[in-house]
Amino acid sequence: MTPPEPAPLPLPLRRLRVVATRPLTPRMRRVTLGGPSLAGFALAGPDQQVKLFFPRPGQAEPVLPVPDPDGDVMRWYAAYSALPEAERPWMRSYTVRAHDPAAGTVDIDFFLHGDGGTGEAGAREDSGGEGPATRWARAARPGDAVGMFGPSAAFAMPVDPGAGDWTLLYADACALPALATVVAALPPGQRAVAYVQVSDAAEVPPLPTAGDLTVRPLYGDTSAADALRADPLPDGRPYVWLAGETSAVRALRRHLVEEQGIDRHSVHFAGYWRRRLAQDDAPTPEDLAEARERLAAG
Repeated sequence: MTPPEPAPLPLPLRRLRVVATRPLTPRMRRVTLGGPSLAGFALAGPDQQVKLFFPRPGQAEPVLPVPDPDGDVMRWYAAYSALPEAERPWMRSYTVRAHDPAAGTVDIDFFLHGDGGTGEAGAREDSGGEGPATRWARAARPGDAVGMFGPSAAFAMPVDPGAGDWTLLYADACALPALATVVAALPPGQRAVAYVQVSDAAEVPPLPTAGDLTVRPLYGDTSAADALRADPLPDGRPYVWLAGETSAVRALRRHLVEEQGIDRHSVHFAGYWRRRLAQDDAPTPEDLAEARERLAAG
């Protein structure tokens, strides 16, 4: 007898538990999450964002409002925001690195800054002092609870790394999990060049792909714009994907559009973290400027 299809969730809000953890590089840790609420989970493409909710000290699992049957996301978020601060779970944004439907799990890769942590970023996080997500990821053990919202088609930004004659990619260390999903989605033989901003060679993870990928590491504060000025770019129209610290990504996009003459509509860019702030903090004037740039690019 065929088992019945799981009932659709009013919102893509799931309660998950740690299944396993393992280090990927000296500063990258993979946490595998699973649970019955992953039934029906699917990824629509690369670079899919979710919100993770981490329990406060003394909580066995995050305290989260129950979604209304109509699935009104704004009403649910208002209820979440209304929780007392000492009770309200920390919320951070991450990219789903992988989904295993057979095992019923998802992988989230956490970047852990510095020796013992001087910041946190899983792909879309903050930097500037060890934060709650970094602390949670360092200590995570099988059975630990976490909440997850998404991915949601309402907030997804489609990424098509095969849309150009070739593909230009940039990621700092915090955006490497997202970069890995993008290069994995390259069409067979698609030429791609990825500039990867890392502290040292040990932080460049394997990037399996069917594409024809060249990885150019940029160590320390090496300028991505200067590297692009020095490197002859392939001929043809590129599809560009940029992700990392917000001000660096914005400056690199301006360089590509204004100096390299790349069509701004071909540039997909995202500030995944901000210095001294988490992505989920209130928007700064620079964030609002980025939003206007996104609208103009669309």
